[in-house]
Amino acid sequence: MGAFELICPAGTLASLKAAVDAGADSVYCGFRDETNARNFPGLNFSRAEMRQGVEYAHARGKKVFLAANTYAAAGRFAPWKAAVDDAAAIGLDAVILADIGVLDYAAGRHDGLGLHLSVQASASNPDAIRFYQEAFGIRRVVLPRVLTTADIARLNQEVSIETEVFVFGGMCPMAEGRCALSSYVTGLSPNSQGVCSPAEHVRYEERGTQMVSRLGGYTINVFEKDEPAGYPTLCKGRFVARGKTSYLFEEPTSLNAIGMLPELKAAGVVALKIEGRQRGRAYIQQVVSAHRAAIDAFGAGRAVASDRLGAVTEGGRETTGAYTKAWR
Repeated sequence: MGAFELICPAGTLASLKAAVDAGADSVYCGFRDETNARNFPGLNFSRAEMRQGVEYAHARGKKVFLAANTYAAAGRFAPWKAAVDDAAAIGLDAVILADIGVLDYAAGRHDGLGLHLSVQASASNPDAIRFYQEAFGIRRVVLPRVLTTADIARLNQEVSIETEVFVFGGMCPMAEGRCALSSYVTGLSPNSQGVCSPAEHVRYEERGTQMVSRLGGYTINVFEKDEPAGYPTLCKGRFVARGKTSYLFEEPTSLNAIGMLPELKAAGVVALKIEGRQRGRAYIQQVVSAHRAAIDAFGAGRAVASDRLGAVTEGGRETTGAYTKAWR
């Protein structure tokens, strides 16, 4: 496996195969329903496709994880129960969960199924992580993108389970598992229905030489002629406030921590996660290949190339996020 376990996204069977072939150690994906936080039309897996994907990965010594990481609806637990049961029946290596009820069901019903705590649970301190470990026996926690490498190092000294962090891809406005912005405009929430800014609510309109992006009838951004027009999400909208036009929550940018492998290793991280289940097969192949090469180089003591991914970053910009920031 090398210096880190490389966890890669797949929104389709073709992307899963591309991730495995490009060097993923493990692939995470979701069923085609509201149980996963990337519930977009044309994405995700039927049960038959998931079985094919698991067979493909296992035949090559790789793992597959199921993201069933939304919060179950009150009085309608059946989809989440089915997701966990089917994951166990198909032979997935672990399920990535956030909802306490779903965790309790999985822990009580499927003893051999690995349990990973989703970033959607937003567990960012030792007490929270120990609660999930003691109550449900989770093996790994995916840390929210709010911690510095020093924070992660201190946390790893106090917990006894594996920690996984994001290393590349789209950023959330530092509120994983807590965001309800999309629901105010579209009625659909990423934490409940698995949909942030669903495509049927998105519109692009030309206004003279400008491109206007809209969500649910609201203008989210206005782009000039030669400016890349990003996907309209409220957290990355550009608005006028106090007479100034700016990104109020977060600018469109990608996390890229590929150059921080020594710091993340020293902090005790065991797995690196790439974001992007909604991205295409070509993106998966390029990003996974770059990270495979970087991890292998780092493990062998060679220099790590960190300049291969600028063309696929959101908005053409990248950041190391909270890893190198000290908010005190």
